[in-house]
Order: sequence, then C-alpha cells, then structure tokens
Amino acid sequence: MESATGVVFCVFVFIILNEILVIILTYLVFVLLTAWYTLQSGGSELDAVERGCAQCEIDQCDGSVGFGGSPDEHGETTLDAMIMDGDTMEVGAVADLRRIKNAIGVARKVIQHTKHTLLVGESASLFAESMGFPCEDLTTQNSLSIYLKWLYQSCQPNYWKNVIPDASKSCGPYKQAKQLNSEEWINSQKRINIHNHDTIGMIVIGGSGHVAVGTSTNGAVHKIQGRVGDSPIAGAGAYADSTTGGAAATGDGDIMMRFLPSYQAVEYMRTGTDPTTACQKVISRIQKYVPYFFGAVICANTTGSYGAACNKVPGFTQFHFMVYSPLLNQPFEQVVDCI
Repeated sequence: MESATGVVFCVFVFIILNEILVIILTYLVFVLLTAWYTLQSGGSELDAVERGCAQCEIDQCDGSVGFGGSPDEHGETTLDAMIMDGDTMEVGAVADLRRIKNAIGVARKVIQHTKHTLLVGESASLFAESMGFPCEDLTTQNSLSIYLKWLYQSCQPNYWKNVIPDASKSCGPYKQAKQLNSEEWINSQKRINIHNHDTIGMIVIGGSGHVAVGTSTNGAVHKIQGRVGDSPIAGAGAYADSTTGGAAATGDGDIMMRFLPSYQAVEYMRTGTDPTTACQKVISRIQKYVPYFFGAVICANTTGSYGAACNKVPGFTQFHFMVYSPLLNQPFEQVVDCI
C-alpha cells in the first residue's frame, strides 16, 4: 500500500469503546468508508472486512490488490485472500486464485460453505464458479505491459536461485545447479525491491469486542507460478482473537510468513504487551535472521490501543498510516519510524 515513502500497507481497524470509534487506515479513505458504512448499516465485522477489502479489489489499490496487477513470470495475475473470525477462530482463504476478481468474497464462502480453511489454484477457481462468481480475465493492458517490459529486461528481477542458466542475467527455463551458493540468497535480500510486495489488511474490532481480519493481494510481481505468500495464511498475513485483538502484516511475504508475525503480535498483546511494543518485538525477532527484509506490522487490542512497527531498509524508513475518528470527523495521518 502506498505511502509518502513509496510503501503501501492497507490496514483498517474499527474500535468501538465507550462510544468512541477509531478507524486505522493506511490507504484510500473511500475503502475505509465502505467498511465503516457497512457497520453503520447494521453489517457485522466480517461484513465490514469483506466489503472493505472487496472495494480495494475493485479499485485495484496501487496495483497490488485485485485484477490487472503483479503478473507472475508467465504474465498471469493470480489472487490471494483470507478472512478470519476472532470469535469462532474460523478462517476462509484462497491462494493462486485465477479468473475470479472478488478473492475476499470467495474466501468468505470457504467459511460459509465448506469445512476447509484454504483452497488453492485451479480448484479454488472452480469452487468460486460453483458459488456463482463470474469467470473473468484478470489481465489488463497495464499488467501485460509490466510483463513485456520484464521480458525485455532479461526477466530481471526474478525469484530463482542456484539454477542454470544464471537467473541474474537471463530468462529460463531453468535447471538446478549442481553446486549451491548461499551467498546468492544473502545478496538477493540486499537487492530487494520494496515495490514488489503489497497487501491490503483490515482489522475490525466492534463494540461487543468481536474481532475480524482480512487480507487481499495479487502477490509479488514476477513471482514463480504457484507461489503463495503470507497474505492467505492465518497468523502470517493477519490474525484475530476476540479475547485480545488483531494484527496484520505487509511486506516480503516469503520472509514474513516464516515467522507468523500477526499471530506472534497477538500473543504478545495477550500477555499484556502494548500494541506498539508487540509490533516492535515481532519486527526485531525477524531482524535477527533476515536483517534486510521489507515488512511492517500493525496491531490493535480490544482496549482501544493500537500501534505499528516496520523494518528499516533503503527506501523504507518510515511507515505512514491514517487514523479516523468520528469525533473529529476526518482522517489524520500518523507516522512511525522504522527500527
């Protein structure tokens, strides 16, 4: 999600405590208001999450959410999404979803109409069609242009390592190299492009303490076909527990998902850690293993507190987000310095 520093982190938190509603957002106010009006009209927290994320899918938020963005290495746009109910701990998720625009809507149907948690690939698309979602082309002139430009640049950057031919100089098809090079992975982290990873994450905490979260993304640009990032993984992309609060993350999903940052942040808050410190502890934990990762986490607890933290890398030194309060009747920006 796009901010003044060139990074996008779309997270919305609705907190109703003592008749005060605080809405945290880091992207379009219109997307926020879609969720807010859903609550105002009697919709549930899950409804608010679904419709807010769906609005971002329709608007193709920053090209990182919805159709027509982030083509994979074969030029196809695929979608990941997840929604979680903090009361029941139910999760619905889809990954590598093709030809279906409303990924968060399909994720909600996984909760409502199956006993599963995560559906992937072609089978997820067939499930969506059986639920009445229209089959549509997710490619646009913009995504095709991004793909063709990448091909002309010898498929740079890409996500291959330890292969032949040299993935840093040419396109595949690739075969595994006989000798592994550990330095190649370390150097690839230093060359990370922060514009290649983005997600919308939404946290909703209602007046009754019901917590719901959701995510939606079209994944990393030029990803290897079949790749699934952190967004549709409960505990990685987002996590909700109505006894504590919720958290959501953005950044390099291939790194973030290994540490379950959203789950860990909620667990820190469960022990009494304030949201800001919880987010900072999550980021610091990942830093010990991957100093150069791009990522941010936002947390909110059921007492009305919230906070955020991010990892400092070139081009990403601050994390901008917005807070909206009906008392002020307007959103205002907040900033945290990355650590």
